[in-house]
Amino acid sequence: MDFAGKDKATYVKETFNSIAGHYDLMNSLMSIGMDKRWRRIAVRHVGAKSGMNILDVCCGTGQLSMELGTAVGSEGNVTGLDFSQNMLDVAEHSLEHFPYRDRIRFIQGNAMEIPFPDHSFDGVTVGWGLRNLPDLRQGIREMARVVKPGGKVVSLDMAKPTFPGFKQAYWLYFERLVPLMGKIWAKKSSAYQYLHDSAREFPSQQELVRIFNECGLIKTNYVNLAGGVVAVVIGTKPKN
Repeated sequence: MDFAGKDKATYVKETFNSIAGHYDLMNSLMSIGMDKRWRRIAVRHVGAKSGMNILDVCCGTGQLSMELGTAVGSEGNVTGLDFSQNMLDVAEHSLEHFPYRDRIRFIQGNAMEIPFPDHSFDGVTVGWGLRNLPDLRQGIREMARVVKPGGKVVSLDMAKPTFPGFKQAYWLYFERLVPLMGKIWAKKSSAYQYLHDSAREFPSQQELVRIFNECGLIKTNYVNLAGGVVAVVIGTKPKN
């Protein structure tokens, strides 16, 4: 993948800073409005309930953080972590009219070195973020480190559809139409070409389950959404 002569972390940070204002609109357009439902499914799989303390890594504009906030309610807490300040600015603006806004905080930070002690959270989520990390395994190990024993780490991200015909149509859509949509609505076709390229290089849902295991998580599995275009991957931190 071409990072224009920059390291991946710098390239990704600059890319997401540049599209922050259009990110939510583009997500809705690319997913045909299904992204909200997908986030709710991720919240269900992390087991978010009233009173829990949840970390949302690579939180971006905070949409998944707010779904988590609805689940944990007025007795819980959600922390959204992202390294793009522009994305966090959008998240803070979106939070203004959220009923549990006092229970959500957004902080700028590095997923490679999550700034919290071991066993700090009841659950950890990451939505469309793992493929942007410079070291996938390090990021997963960090999430496993800060979740409490028995808690879950849940990833919601692009996956690899396998149905013949549908698979080819999906990649054609992603390669040709998504960058065009990015050019029209976000004025940044290169950013959405990166989304295609990063999805191509990202491990399949089956391989990601194996990587979760490598990083010390157990009871790992995945759930395909939209025919395998997107998948939720789940792992649990051992209690001993």
